[in-house]
Amino acid sequence: MGIESILKKIDEVRWLLPESYKPGMRVPGLIYADREILKSLEKEQVYEQVANVATLPGIVGYSFGMPDIHWGYGFPIGGVAAMRVEDGVISPGGVGYDISCGVRLLVSRLEKKDVEGKMEVLVNRLFSAIPCGVGEKGRIRLKPNELDEVLLKGAHWAVEMGYGDKTDLQCIEEGGRMKGANPDKVSRKAKERGAPQLGTLGSGNHFLEVQYVEEVYLEDIAKKWGLEKGIVTIMIHCGSRGLGHQVCDDYVRVMRNRMRSYGINVPDPQLACVPIKSKEGEDYFQAMAAATNYAFANREVIAHWVREVFYNTFGSDAHLRLLYDVSHNIAHMEKHKWNGKEIEVCVHRKGATRAFGPGSKYVPELYRDVGQPVIIPGSMGTPSYVLLGTKRAEEEAFASTCHGAGRVMSRHAALKDLKGKDLTEELEEMGVKVKARDKGTLYEEAPDAYKDIDKVVDIVDRAGLSKKVVKLRPLGVIKG
Repeated sequence: MGIESILKKIDEVRWLLPESYKPGMRVPGLIYADREILKSLEKEQVYEQVANVATLPGIVGYSFGMPDIHWGYGFPIGGVAAMRVEDGVISPGGVGYDISCGVRLLVSRLEKKDVEGKMEVLVNRLFSAIPCGVGEKGRIRLKPNELDEVLLKGAHWAVEMGYGDKTDLQCIEEGGRMKGANPDKVSRKAKERGAPQLGTLGSGNHFLEVQYVEEVYLEDIAKKWGLEKGIVTIMIHCGSRGLGHQVCDDYVRVMRNRMRSYGINVPDPQLACVPIKSKEGEDYFQAMAAATNYAFANREVIAHWVREVFYNTFGSDAHLRLLYDVSHNIAHMEKHKWNGKEIEVCVHRKGATRAFGPGSKYVPELYRDVGQPVIIPGSMGTPSYVLLGTKRAEEEAFASTCHGAGRVMSRHAALKDLKGKDLTEELEEMGVKVKARDKGTLYEEAPDAYKDIDKVVDIVDRAGLSKKVVKLRPLGVIKG
């Protein structure tokens, strides 16, 4: 049975997965895609995961699939689900293992012509300054009580310790410190994994990239945000490292053991969940918030070292201003209007980005008049985008949009299929200097392993979930 016989076409970029598709679905699925992306979904049958999420207690509206959707742990990556706080559930699989994996964008005063001749030096210096790779340890050594401070304060801790600038805090989701964090709900094992890793980039799809503004779509917004054509930017993509991974692992185990006592049955054990208002649900949220704060601090520290490298390379002209820092894997307690009523929901965004429009209390004051910046990273050699949140996203998709290109090839398959290529040389020919701790990462994260980001972004733009502001083209990238 072809996917188009399963899904009902609403318009050119919206497809409905009806409740009748699978017994137990409480709401339909809503997938944002064009016909080309639908083919990749058919291959993985990822709509099965969309349907599974639709069976969870308390889900409101739809089980959403963004155009970068692909197979994930329990929830699809690129999946969004809002659960009523009153009677809904919270699921670690709806956040993912890399809690608060996210992106921050720094904007310079430099232009492309100012850095092109120094890219090799710049990439080498960045690679030396910022530890990256699997299990890589950072330059900061935290005592147990200091780590607890990081888990409570997030980016505020980093700024207090001299890593970063206090003006950054107004440009970070949640002000750089997620409320409700409780270090006591984070296991000793998670803390042991996280203590040596603060200020590290990690591996996989995480990267640090030097870019420039190649194309401008909304000139008034771009100018307001300092994103004029040719301006150099730096994108940092990483998360909560081993600490967040362990938090997820710990609470998946807890919830698998407890959900039956709450009368909850799920079609996939990876969807382990408990009521939001249960002790276990509250414990997980507090631990997740703590891991989110670790990720905020992690990106703040890395940004500090990036600033040092740029200052040492280009002098005072290299001032780097934070545009925004936003998470891709997170659950937020938010109030939304649905069917004319305001309800409080726990919005699970797994491989999805907040996209609030103008006037929202969830947008920092600096951006509240126009809407929040939405940062969409590409994949090593491909463009990235800055978008603008919209009221349409709030009304239709609980203020959510895509988070990147989305895989079409597993890491194992990418390693197997692409290993003969000289990706470093290919990227150099494209004008991108690359430095990686492990060459295997280059194959796993090659552009061929991902969907076409231009197409993904075009779909959310056409759907009105977020609007294109600028396109960023890479000049140099470092990876684990």
